[in-house]
Amino acid sequence: MDQENKYRLRVKNCIGTIIDVHKSIGDKYDNQEFLEQFEKLKEAVDGLDMSVVSEGDVLMVEKATNALLEEFEAIFKTAKLGPVYEKLSS
Repeated sequence: MDQENKYRLRVKNCIGTIIDVHKSIGDKYDNQEFLEQFEKLKEAVDGLDMSVVSEGDVLMVEKATNALLEEFEAIFKTAKLGPVYEKLSS
């Protein structure tokens, strides 16, 4: 896999994680517009010219995603929500 596709995959994974977290809390904190915007963003990444993206750019997206997930941590703890992803049995 070339570097541009690796960058695209990393960015899409960040967006996908945000979407999955939002879906898991959606019943309690419904905001369909927020979810739709991230779904559109995920689709838009396919059309981006990743040749102008650097490792630093992708790291910024990953850091921002991690910061957002830290903010969600409080919601998951206080609302006693379960895991976003089910554990796979081995």
